[in-house]
Amino acid sequence: MTVKNKKILILLFLTGCVLLGYWLWLSLRPVEVVAVHDNGNHSYVLVRSLPLTDKGKINWWLKNKEILKEKYDIPKPSSSGYFTVIFWDFGDGYKEEGKYDRLCFDDMKTKVNCIEKDAVFSVDKSRNMGLMFTVYDGDNYRLDHNGDIIKVSSD
Repeated sequence: MTVKNKKILILLFLTGCVLLGYWLWLSLRPVEVVAVHDNGNHSYVLVRSLPLTDKGKINWWLKNKEILKEKYDIPKPSSSGYFTVIFWDFGDGYKEEGKYDRLCFDDMKTKVNCIEKDAVFSVDKSRNMGLMFTVYDGDNYRLDHNGDIIKVSSD
């Protein structure tokens, strides 16, 4: 093997190590719940650093649902037991309404009470589907009666 080929292999190896390290850093960051806003049985949770994968998001919910209930009183089911919790990427923080199609929160008495609409994950409990997980850049999943996560086909 020539010196040139060895240098290329070392460079590729180091690049792979850096990318792997970055991916690990992204996936191991703790989720930061910035704020929670309610609208009846719908809760809007503004977060930073939600896990990157569909499985990571679902597992995070299953692991932290009791903590979210204790600390933020979510989910807030309707009288029939159904609820929706939507997790939004907090991104650059609150902004004024100015831009088209921002999500604004009436429970904040300030002009800077809107976020960009960047939903990343939601959890819904309904009569027909039971507990459903929607990953907005991925797929839909359902928790079956055995506690297994089942991917729901989009057809």
